[in-house]
Amino acid sequence: MTSISANRATVVLVHGAWADASSWHAVIPHLQGAGIEVVAVQNPTTSLADDVAATRQTLDAIDGPVVLVGHSWGGTVITEAGNDPKVKALVYVAAFAPDVGQSTGDQVGAHPAPPGLGGVVPFGDGALKMSVDSWIHNVAQDLAEEDARVLAAVQTPLGLATFNDKVSRAAWADRPCWYVVSRDDRAVSVELQRALANRLNARTTELTASHMSLLSLPRAVADIIREAVDEVAAN
Repeated sequence: MTSISANRATVVLVHGAWADASSWHAVIPHLQGAGIEVVAVQNPTTSLADDVAATRQTLDAIDGPVVLVGHSWGGTVITEAGNDPKVKALVYVAAFAPDVGQSTGDQVGAHPAPPGLGGVVPFGDGALKMSVDSWIHNVAQDLAEEDARVLAAVQTPLGLATFNDKVSRAAWADRPCWYVVSRDDRAVSVELQRALANRLNARTTELTASHMSLLSLPRAVADIIREAVDEVAAN
């Protein structure tokens, strides 16, 4: 294992909707094996403000530069939380990246709805979940069915109004960005991902993967994050 260098950026991982921090469990060992400090944020997914607060709590505990990584809804979170001066680069993994005054829902509505949105179902009063069937066929279709079922079982409910919360300041406007497009994504529009990568002037990689590339192709995702870490160290 590579020894950890004190001057390298810490990677902070932010999970998506209907997920938790464990969704990064396959990526983390690749980063740690490369000598990179890693922290995965456990967000409540109750509102943008709540998730940003949880992410900022993690950022506050870190000394030195940070590469902030967001998957899916986590992209909206890092767009707001990434304005912390410690954050030197942003990595979006099949993620949303709203502009100022824009919400995740605005970005979703700008493109034809992917099949995965048809699997969103009510959960009690004021929350939503993703159906088991949609996890299997639309969100994690390139994983074994038993693994997709586990993801469905451990998912965190999403606050009903969360996707309507608007970004007040977009961190990607003045930071280098990387974007990982999932070519076979059935949960977030592939056309939207490509448009966002272009809008962010991001260094873009396309992976032949479902929405859950961080589980189906974790080494490839980790390599892209590592590229961002190396770039921050070089500058």
